[in-house]
Amino acid sequence: MRQESSLSSPALSGINSSRPDTPLSDQLSVLDTPATERSILFGQDEQQSDFEQFVLVTGGLGFIGSHTSLELLKAGYNVLIIDNLTNAFYSVFERILALAEDHHRSCGTLCPTAKFHEIDFRDLPAMERLLDDYRDQINRLQTGHSRIIGVIHFAAFKAVAESIQAPLKYYRNNVSGLVEFLELLGEHNIRNFIFSSSATVYGTLADRGEQLREQNCTHPPDSQGIRKDPDSIMVPGCIGITNPYGRTKWMCEAILADLAVSNPDWSIVALRYFNPIGCDSSGLLGEDPKGTPSNLLPAVVKVVTGEYEQLSVFGNDWETADGTAIRDFIHVTDLARGHIAALSSVLDEEPKEAFRVFNLGTGSGHSVKEVIEAMESISQKPIAQKVVERRPGDVGYCVANVDKSRKELGWKTEKSLTDACEDLHRLLQTRGCC
Repeated sequence: MRQESSLSSPALSGINSSRPDTPLSDQLSVLDTPATERSILFGQDEQQSDFEQFVLVTGGLGFIGSHTSLELLKAGYNVLIIDNLTNAFYSVFERILALAEDHHRSCGTLCPTAKFHEIDFRDLPAMERLLDDYRDQINRLQTGHSRIIGVIHFAAFKAVAESIQAPLKYYRNNVSGLVEFLELLGEHNIRNFIFSSSATVYGTLADRGEQLREQNCTHPPDSQGIRKDPDSIMVPGCIGITNPYGRTKWMCEAILADLAVSNPDWSIVALRYFNPIGCDSSGLLGEDPKGTPSNLLPAVVKVVTGEYEQLSVFGNDWETADGTAIRDFIHVTDLARGHIAALSSVLDEEPKEAFRVFNLGTGSGHSVKEVIEAMESISQKPIAQKVVERRPGDVGYCVANVDKSRKELGWKTEKSLTDACEDLHRLLQTRGCC
């Protein structure tokens, strides 16, 4: 098992100094996986490293996790990434490091430290050893504070269709895994926690054709800082959730809400994502799952590159203007920055509710047909498509109300559907796919 790698591993050293005039995209194309298992800290000596603080990112090499890890490094946070690599590649870590170093070099600033451990977050002995290593140096032999100042938890199974076919797999990993992980974090006095939730918790409420507000699904409301709005529906519970994946996310939110009530020392934020799309604007970091993609744009990309003959459109009889489903598509970089806003909120010392929920979306929707047309316009290639039956667990309309995240987190999206398609096309050009 590869235990640890860091920014100044031998495979990355050429990016930092020996080829300053070579484009970063060319440098990344020749990277090999580092052979070292030794921790070598970038810009720090071993004595200083004992006092560095880190943000722990589970599932940090996945699509959203990798972009969030990159944005954390750009924002000046030291990052500790764990991932079991079941649906991600180690080369993603190399790209995160190279892009972060390139950013800080252009800004004239020192790049923070990044470390990677190939660990499953459910492997409790391995996680305990890791967390023990990050106790404060002066409290290493006592129950003291940790050098891990916060956790962003992405590690979860997330395919709606698979969850219907294999529900126990999802409950075991997403729910039972979270409970054991939280117990371990509490034992190490790590209680700042950002949870990767989902708009699927709203279930069939999405089909009302209205923007979804956080108070449409509560755990109870008193523990979320949600003020009752007499004009909106408040649904305490999981009424209408259409698939086991969504139920696991709702259950996890409920567990976190109960934990916060039991111990207000926790500071927990659940972020309900809508539909992440796009990739880093460099075109060097994108969505790279090992399995068959279940999201729309990765499937569209595979048609553009010729890997798929045609795109399956799941239903054209939804109650929308063009008959295809409408989603709130949010650029993954905007989504990643939403995590940083949430982290900043839990780390500041102003009194807040111990458990809060926020929508992360754009507040506007696009249909599947509009997304296909946008990608055709950018790529200048027709995208063959075939209408098939609706997927079990799907809804026709799902769009966020983002007033709360704008007001309380000071966060808003900056990128458009066109930006996402342009970035994806740049990724394909970088990889020589079009």
